[in-house]
Amino acid sequence: MRGRRVPVKNWPEAFLGSISAATRETRTEHDRAREIQLTAQVTGAPGLGHFTVATAEVDGEVLVRADCTLPVPAWQPGQRVGVAAIGTVVRSDSPELEAGDLVQSMTGWSEYSAGPAGSYVKLDRDLFADPGYHLGQGPTAYYGMAEVAAVGEGDVVFVSGAAGGAGSLAGQIAKCLGAARVIGSAGSPAKVDYLVDELGFDAAFDYHDGSAADRLRELAPEGISAFFDVVGGEQYQGALQVARPGARFALCGSLSSQLGDAAQRCPAPDRAAAGARGVELLPFSCYHTPEQIAAWREHFSSWLGEGRFVYPQTVVEGGIEDGPQAFLALLRGSYRGNVSVRLS
Repeated sequence: MRGRRVPVKNWPEAFLGSISAATRETRTEHDRAREIQLTAQVTGAPGLGHFTVATAEVDGEVLVRADCTLPVPAWQPGQRVGVAAIGTVVRSDSPELEAGDLVQSMTGWSEYSAGPAGSYVKLDRDLFADPGYHLGQGPTAYYGMAEVAAVGEGDVVFVSGAAGGAGSLAGQIAKCLGAARVIGSAGSPAKVDYLVDELGFDAAFDYHDGSAADRLRELAPEGISAFFDVVGGEQYQGALQVARPGARFALCGSLSSQLGDAAQRCPAPDRAAAGARGVELLPFSCYHTPEQIAAWREHFSSWLGEGRFVYPQTVVEGGIEDGPQAFLALLRGSYRGNVSVRLS
């Protein structure tokens, strides 16, 4: 995982997509494109039956071929699903973008997208070793750890779901900010080893192996002062039991209360108990403002260059039809780190 930087010229052409210029006269080649749509509202655990491959018209000021998409659907039946995507401009009628530019957008799971030039953000190809780095959950992890939890020198930090996209970054960010000890939870012994051996966590535990409170008492006998939570449920309750007075809980998500059938979900966090223990609950959302993105990229590129950071990434090779399967595998915990689908 701590490999060398790869020169941009060595990026595989399939990843970059088509970078040849096109004109209005050739637009019929990409007038229509395959995309993934949600077939029905998800009320329990999502499955492949909730997704379908559809063909839609593509028309706009800028035409972009998708190279890499992050599978996080918006849950709107009959509409294209997905959020962040990276692609290469195939054709542009705007002076702001030209063919060959690498761009990011919120266009989701589609082979091609088109729209106003202002809806695409031009990316620096030379900033990172791999363009997929732009799709990570870094802005969320950095904002939650540095600004919300305000982690600094001497903190003892617990990260739930630490082998996932946000957690795997959040733990490393805490170390870079000066935390004295960073502990993570994960869903298998292999992931526990991965957190410690490859990502530099000080300790980690399998949340299937005993209660979170008991494991945290072993690994942080003096208690935790900060918590970055993406899971909620029993892990939140465990963190609460070992939290020091004044601990800051950055609540990024609560998958245990969001996924699965209602009867299987964990209850929402107990806010009254947190108040009684003097714990500061800080639920947050990262809106990926230009300032938030710039702060993350500045620190991320610096830490990578210093050899202090590993970018944990799983790239699924395939076509647009592989997006739903990759998303469901992500929910099952089959992957480590940030997950993207590279369209071949």
